[in-house]
Amino acid sequence: MSDCNVLGGALEQGGTDPLTGFYRDGCCATGPEDLGWHTICAVMTTEFLAHQRSVGNDLSIARPPRWLRP
Repeated sequence: MSDCNVLGGALEQGGTDPLTGFYRDGCCATGPEDLGWHTICAVMTTEFLAHQRSVGNDLSIARPPRWLRP
């Protein structure tokens, strides 16, 4: 089975500056070596990011996965 989006179409690049995704190819393709499940890529509005920050879920900063935090 090839990687596809939720609509069954081809994956599109999600982030190229910096390159995102487990394979750093800009897509959310995954494989057996991806133990962190880097399978979600989304375009979010400024309003959505502000709302998430206001409820304690700041998605605008990179941080290690929760299971790696002490």
